[in-house]
Amino acid sequence: MFDTAYSMIGAAVTLLVVAFAFIKGEEPERIGAGAFVFVFIASLLIQDESNPSNPQWGLMAVDTLLLVVYAGLAWKSGRSWPLWAAACQALIVMTHVLVLLDLSPTAIAFYVVTNLAGYGILVAIAIGTFWAWQDRRAAGLE
Repeated sequence: MFDTAYSMIGAAVTLLVVAFAFIKGEEPERIGAGAFVFVFIASLLIQDESNPSNPQWGLMAVDTLLLVVYAGLAWKSGRSWPLWAAACQALIVMTHVLVLLDLSPTAIAFYVVTNLAGYGILVAIAIGTFWAWQDRRAAGLE
């Protein structure tokens, strides 16, 4: 996974956003960032890069679990960033469904959608954390 400079930069961005969420965020941001890191690590461990045209059941299960987490956060937290994160995660789950239905996108298209949607989730978490932090500062709680 970390064999190119791009993957190392992506991991560094992930680490920075997650650290920001854990330091400055509130409970929904910490849950969202923690779930993202869990799925990030789990996907590294269970992915099978030998044949990307076959369904990867483990990755699909973990990505669906993350979609459920973000949908639950969107439903219960009253913040807007989990809805954006859930929308990006729904794109990732739908790419798995395309492979499952044998409408096989090319491997490059699969990875591009997955990576860009992942960055979309990180942007949503970062913006949500920033807003929560600024709301606390404006209320004089920090």
